[in-house]
Amino acid sequence: MNPEVSSVKPLANYELLLTFTNDEQRVFDSKPYLDKGVFKRLRECALFARARVVSGSVEWSEEIDLSYDTLYLESRPYQIAIPELA
Repeated sequence: MNPEVSSVKPLANYELLLTFTNDEQRVFDSKPYLDKGVFKRLRECALFARARVVSGSVEWSEEIDLSYDTLYLESRPYQIAIPELA
């Protein structure tokens, strides 16, 4: 069983920075979903920015949500850029 989402932060380019209950941070790219069904509405930046955590998953409205399994399995680990020494 995959961990649930504990926090979400919408990023530029329709990505979500997710923190899971195991303290892992991952980035989910929503762009592949934006041509499908109710997810087309998320092209509106103001709506996309209202992402919130509900019961361990991410929700935008009663009709638009993504399960924590999908978010975990289809996301990539978050990499913090560390400046190189000169």
